[in-house]
Amino acid sequence: MKSLIGKKIQLRPLLASDGAALVQATADGELWNLPFTVVPSVETVDVYINTALEGQAAGTVMPFVIETIDSKQVIGSTRFWKIDRKNRKLEIGHTWISASWQRTCVNTEAKFLMLCYAFEQLNYVRVQFTTDEINEKSRKAILRLGAKQEGIVRHERIMPDGRKRNSVRFSIIDDEWPDVRRFLERRLSER
Repeated sequence: MKSLIGKKIQLRPLLASDGAALVQATADGELWNLPFTVVPSVETVDVYINTALEGQAAGTVMPFVIETIDSKQVIGSTRFWKIDRKNRKLEIGHTWISASWQRTCVNTEAKFLMLCYAFEQLNYVRVQFTTDEINEKSRKAILRLGAKQEGIVRHERIMPDGRKRNSVRFSIIDDEWPDVRRFLERRLSER
């Protein structure tokens, strides 16, 4: 697994030693309190990292930390998961970004780097995204990437508080990628 390097951020492989940096990043906005996602806290960071690295060892997950280029500050995390090499598809998910870096270029650049890698290096034909039905901010952000909403998967997972989560599924397919790429390049050049 290699780092994906952009102009302002890089996605570098998650390490077992990243716990303290991840917790510091989630403290910016106390993201562990969000009801619609699972973000590591002091109590859960070891399980969070171990689960990601076990998935990486199994070949179904590629976990990254999001770092600024200039300061090497960890400001979030994201991953490829549900990797299906046979059908050349995967999901981008488990993405969270420190509160002070939200609504900046970070999410767009991270997704751009990941989409380029998925479509142009791995030669995949489908990249999907899934978010909680109640997470309006995330739904809008995924649509702003150029993804298409496909539908709602009812009771798709049980959240840590026991809530049955309905998830909204989005995707970008290989036929759409050239136009989405140009669109994202324009958005990034404006920031």
